[in-house]
Amino acid sequence: MFGILLSALNAITAFVLQKVVMKFVIFAALLAVVAGFIPFVVQLLPTTTALSQAFAAIPNWIWYWLQPFKLSFGIPLVLSAYATRFIIRRIPVIG
Repeated sequence: MFGILLSALNAITAFVLQKVVMKFVIFAALLAVVAGFIPFVVQLLPTTTALSQAFAAIPNWIWYWLQPFKLSFGIPLVLSAYATRFIIRRIPVIG
């Protein structure tokens, strides 16, 4: 009976050490790399003033037709979604 319990304990311990702990270490390292890499990438991206200047250059008669579609809200939303998708696809385990 003791041998069965010891075998079960060894199997559980092996599972925890091989699967759970190793995945935790790998994902913690990925999190540290991504958390350190994101501020560096954000500094390289253009500022929001470029997008604001582009919207300011659109004439009023075009804004009349664009306003019902809320493009002033939608375009920055879509651009940030594309940037987030690009960053997530660079993570080796997910992308």
